Amino acid sequence: MSAPLNTPTPIVCDRYIAIDLHKHSLSVGGINAQQQVVLIPRKITLDRWLDWAQANLRPTDAVVIEATTNAWHIYDQLVPLVGRVVVAHPPKVKQIAAALLKTDKHDVLILAQLLRADLIPEVWVPPPHLRDLRALISHRQRLLRARTMGRNRLHSLIHRYNLTPPPGELFAAKQRQWWVSLDLTLTERLRVDQDLATLDHLAQHIATVEAELHRLSTSAVWAEQVPYLVQLPGIGLITAMILLSAIGDVTRFEDAQHLVGYAGLGAGVHSSGKTHRTGRITKEGRRELRWGKRRGGTNSIAHPPVLAR
Repeated sequence: MSAPLNTPTPIVCDRYIAIDLHKHSLSVGGINAQQQVVLIPRKITLDRWLDWAQANLRPTDAVVIEATTNAWHIYDQLVPLVGRVVVAHPPKVKQIAAALLKTDKHDVLILAQLLRADLIPEVWVPPPHLRDLRALISHRQRLLRARTMGRNRLHSLIHRYNLTPPPGELFAAKQRQWWVSLDLTLTERLRVDQDLATLDHLAQHIATVEAELHRLSTSAVWAEQVPYLVQLPGIGLITAMILLSAIGDVTRFEDAQHLVGYAGLGAGVHSSGKTHRTGRITKEGRRELRWGKRRGGTNSIAHPPVLAR
């Protein structure tokens, strides 16, 4: 019986290449199916990397890289050049390949051997649109942290001088006259004025980012799934986009329990012999999902809605 037409033909790989990424360079090396070194480990600067890859990599190569800041860019360059690209989970790889010898050349060959033995703990590769959303949300979080720091500095000034602020939103535009009227030293006045100006500047940037998140929520990629999340108590549109960015493709989770584990909300378990006890949540996984749980209530992740598949 012939295979279905939509079943991809398996790619037979004859070389197993490992790449150890660094900030300005990478180390690359590889072995064949007989675990013989066919690509002696070498260092390549990132500005020469693509030319080297196009000249030396083959469609029958399997390549492994560790998930790092610049891994996705390298991944996108590798996909059209080789037969298979695996992105490894760095902490889990270190657990498997722990060794006293620690050099770039040694790490590359160990990684290639793990790839040959199919022992690489893989991470899910988010598509480009999801990477963009995650980057935008991370940018928003940095802006919010900067805003919180500025507000805390101004609150500290109020505390130092035992001031009684007016009722209402302390940093609203209508309160600026109160800030201007404070009897402060010249250096304190300088700091207050600059903190207030920074808050105004950040408010504009945050509003622009959130407007972009609103626009993305209506795009074809997300428009079908957002309504399922905003139905939950405490989850607005921004929170829904944050959760979707963390979850990615929900179909990659077998069930709700796997999603709970991915969020780090599952209880830690110690079971050995006659001892069996559970502890606090593991907190391993994407922190955005645990933040979403606090925003949306205890059932928002433990019993998630059925997202569009």
